[in-house]
Amino acid sequence: MPEVAKEPGRTVVLGERELAIGFRLIGLTDVVEVTPETAAREFQRAMADPRFNLVIASQSIRPRLSENQRAQADASLRPLVVFVPTPAGEFEVESIGTLAKRVLGVTLALPN
Repeated sequence: MPEVAKEPGRTVVLGERELAIGFRLIGLTDVVEVTPETAAREFQRAMADPRFNLVIASQSIRPRLSENQRAQADASLRPLVVFVPTPAGEFEVESIGTLAKRVLGVTLALPN
């Protein structure tokens, strides 16, 4: 009996209008514009949707999440949550080493 190929997981983007427009322009269809008032609710909805393997969220959403939601985002591998810089304003960039530790559980060591 042939094995049925599983449909690959989908990517959802949560962010400000400018971020949403950019991701729509590159062809993503699961894009949700959020406001400070709707950010936590839309984030929870995306995390609970089994269709999504990747959640790309604007960095501005992170402070709007509850402590539990932030912990869930940091620990989740399915869906994997990646926070991207906001279109304007200050942002915090996660280093490659920190991302590898969080996602893969490995520490990257660079030769001296």
